[in-house]
Amino acid sequence: MNTEPNTPEILPILVATDPFLRKKARLVEQKDLEEVRKIIPIMFDTMYDANGIGLAAPQVGIGLRFFIMDLAKQEDEKEQYVILNPEIIEESEECSEAKEGCLSVPEQYSEVIRPEKIKLRYMDLDGKQQEIEAEELLARCIQHETDHLDGVLFIDHISSLKRNMIMRKVVKEQRKHR
Repeated sequence: MNTEPNTPEILPILVATDPFLRKKARLVEQKDLEEVRKIIPIMFDTMYDANGIGLAAPQVGIGLRFFIMDLAKQEDEKEQYVILNPEIIEESEECSEAKEGCLSVPEQYSEVIRPEKIKLRYMDLDGKQQEIEAEELLARCIQHETDHLDGVLFIDHISSLKRNMIMRKVVKEQRKHR
């Protein structure tokens, strides 16, 4: 535990080689909400510290179906989302390709094709069902983070050649920091 006043607590982010990231997370139940509410601020601090825009619970070793995002364009703004038990219930036929990265695949990026628009059903922190329609970056980020809850990484959406090149770089970097 961090004892410094006003110093954010930072969780370790699991790297792509960790088998935990390949496990399917379980649904958040009503009995989990109190613990989830406690960990959310720590996850936001962790995500901001790593300069990310999204962080799924499995990335910090929590096997529950929830993630956070902040897509604010300005550093001094916040556009925070907390999504529990996401379920993509509609997606557009139109797809687009964009560069993606991931805090669990540090400093590696690749073009990924995803549906441009989605409709999402999820639970909020009060345990209530919500729905939102999303497009562009919001839709892409939701899809990326939802993948984490199913044990899928963005590199699973690219060719095996590119995926293997990226994973070799990740493994090489991990060896350097041991």
